[in-house]
Amino acid sequence: MPEGSGAYGGGIRGTLSGMQGITLDEMDSIKLMNRVDTKFLTDLETLGEILRRAAPLYRVLETGGDRVAEYDTLYYDTDGYRMYLDHQQRRLNRRKVRTRTYLSSGDTYLEIKRKNNRGRTRKKRIPLPADEFSSFSGDSSAAEFISSLTEFEAGALTPSTRTSFSRITLVNNARTERLTIDSGLEFENFRTGLKSGLADAVIVELKQDGYCSSDIRKILLDLRVKPVRVSKYCIGTVLTVPEIKKSRFIGKIRTIEKLIDTKLLDR
Repeated sequence: MPEGSGAYGGGIRGTLSGMQGITLDEMDSIKLMNRVDTKFLTDLETLGEILRRAAPLYRVLETGGDRVAEYDTLYYDTDGYRMYLDHQQRRLNRRKVRTRTYLSSGDTYLEIKRKNNRGRTRKKRIPLPADEFSSFSGDSSAAEFISSLTEFEAGALTPSTRTSFSRITLVNNARTERLTIDSGLEFENFRTGLKSGLADAVIVELKQDGYCSSDIRKILLDLRVKPVRVSKYCIGTVLTVPEIKKSRFIGKIRTIEKLIDTKLLDR
């Protein structure tokens, strides 16, 4: 396991090591850039049992000999947090703009995620020089990419919340769905300088072409891990911008606090 995945105990490491692997090339047929996402919230202890039950039915992504990948993501927003507030105000058609570096390969991308009023998520991305991770406003290709897919101009977007985490990616044997498992979530706001994290909380995301039968969904529900609508960007922003409007997310924060037995927000 790479450095940074130390939160995983021997049971999780052993289960991952015993699973059949899959390469990035083999995953090409299931990129699911236009998909339905279902998220679940759990903890590291329960994750061990999830992986044990999933092992015969799923393959684990392996890159460079590693089965846990480290991600560094920086979300951009307007000065007034327009994209965050679109989520807070339950706007059905909304977007997120971010840069992401895959630390195992060093590849950096500018990504736009759009969720429509039918609940489908579409993601598009372009490669980005690594030194533009925290500033792409001078890149004409990036500016054109932003203006062609959003109502925003690149110059109006500045770094907001940085999110880092470790990710395990599973693919079912039929290669019809992907599952991402994110843990060790840490947040840093570039505007306030505040930092926070989710301790042992784990965000599981099931990605499919549509709502259909899924072995992992059955495993999660059997373990009483229920679907929850949660955004890493929004949670990270709530935890690092004290004055931000946050009424929609208070309940989710309280759910996470109960899960990890740690107070994240002042009462």
